[in-house]
Amino acid sequence: MSKEPEPEGKADESKDPETDPNDLSPADVKIILLGDSAVGKTKLVERFLMDEYNPQQLSTYALTMFRKNLDIDGKNVKVDIWDTAGQERFNKMHPAYYHRAHACILCFDVTRKATYQHLGAWYDEMRDACENIPCILVANKIDIDYQVTKKNFKFASSKNIPFYFVSAADGTNVVKVFRAAVESALDYKDNSGDFMNEAYKLLDDA
Repeated sequence: MSKEPEPEGKADESKDPETDPNDLSPADVKIILLGDSAVGKTKLVERFLMDEYNPQQLSTYALTMFRKNLDIDGKNVKVDIWDTAGQERFNKMHPAYYHRAHACILCFDVTRKATYQHLGAWYDEMRDACENIPCILVANKIDIDYQVTKKNFKFASSKNIPFYFVSAADGTNVVKVFRAAVESALDYKDNSGDFMNEAYKLLDDA
């Protein structure tokens, strides 16, 4: 039996970039995660995506990219979330990781003091590659001991960046952090005045 032709003007929904999970067309914003190995970066992304979890392995650079569409103020925003996929064990990220990033979520594990002590090195490397992008600091694994939320972590105030206590295990503040990162990324993209960002925007609009 021959297949009936699609009605004129009807698009193939399987290839719709807003519904196709394998779509790799350019995103509106790129969010990167940084921090020591095993601080829970991947678990935070999985908690945020939940049933939409569908990573794209970028094997050339040992990186993993996650794609999600978000509604921000009535506008559909295509978000790429980049995870380190273990590359942070080498204490330096591949330059491709930072390329065209619009915001960063910097993570540490409240149960491991060394991961907090290493934040400065991660922050400096990020700033060397992306001088002006917004950065959010998150303290993960607070579900292990909620008393830790009473502690004063001075790194965020010293860098004048937002700070959240989060838990990938129970979901505390996870959605709030990622939405804040996307909103700040959009604001940076539209209003930063950064020369390279403006150049990339012109290329995207061409």
